[in-house]
Amino acid sequence: MNGSMDILKETDIDPAPLAGKRIAIIGFGNQGRAQALNLNDSGADVVVGLRGGSSRTTEAEAAGLAVARVGDAAESADVVMLLAPDEVIGAIYGEIESRLRQGAALGFSHGLAIHFGVIRPRDDLDVFMVAPKGPGSALRSLYEQGKGMYALWAVAQDRSGRVRDIALAYGRAIGCARAGLIASSFAEECESDLFNEHAVIWGPIPQIMLAGFETLVDAGISPEVAFLECVGELKLLAGLVEQRGLAAMREAISNAAELGALLGGPRLIDEEVKRKMRDILGEIRAGRFVEELQAEEASGYARLKKARADAREALIETTFRRLS
Repeated sequence: MNGSMDILKETDIDPAPLAGKRIAIIGFGNQGRAQALNLNDSGADVVVGLRGGSSRTTEAEAAGLAVARVGDAAESADVVMLLAPDEVIGAIYGEIESRLRQGAALGFSHGLAIHFGVIRPRDDLDVFMVAPKGPGSALRSLYEQGKGMYALWAVAQDRSGRVRDIALAYGRAIGCARAGLIASSFAEECESDLFNEHAVIWGPIPQIMLAGFETLVDAGISPEVAFLECVGELKLLAGLVEQRGLAAMREAISNAAELGALLGGPRLIDEEVKRKMRDILGEIRAGRFVEELQAEEASGYARLKKARADAREALIETTFRRLS
């Protein structure tokens, strides 16, 4: 899907399709908490669906939200948002499928489960996606400031003929239409999101900061100075890009910094790196990452637990703690 997209704002969207409807938020993690609270503050009838004994129950109740068991919440709702982790969402859908109301709307904030066939929704259900383009913590804080976060929306099944309106009204109710809602597809959202996590923001940037830190420390630079140079300045870059864009960001820094970036950047991000990026995208599209994710969950998250433990003990992390 290429070309310019229409960006819909609050004034373009009718909130009425959610009027009188109950919305079940299944899960109370990063996105579930933020969306439930934003919906509640927008006047929606919200219930949070959690497993019995969940540690999140007290937190949700303390926030003034209605809480029910997962199946009971799904059964009571007209719109059911599955906001549990991707690797367990299939099992949760299997538990609630028979309890979903005839003609209910089933919503997602990530395209993975539908795009890769982890879930095959009942034929009578409306299926849509509203995917905020950022973490739930930011979605919530922006809402509280009277601002919004861009979101992608898409439709996978339209049995009622009204699911588009439900999706847009939902995006409006969680505050995303304050920034803008952009039409997409489950495939486009899923593949681009996973690619970003693997190959751009969340994978390579921390790795290149770590490599730079280690290069300076190995060359005799103190860990504190190396951290401030290779990690501490990232927030300055992010702020300038957000405010000005990439081109104007470069114009806002010193001539020395701009020339250094011009000479050094292309030496590291060369055609070989771009080839590897294309390989990663191909693997994602082939479904290999979904297999890895499911295997990781089955192992009890063994690789993730080890990686987290190793990261906490690294010199770059102990330096961060000294400077904090």
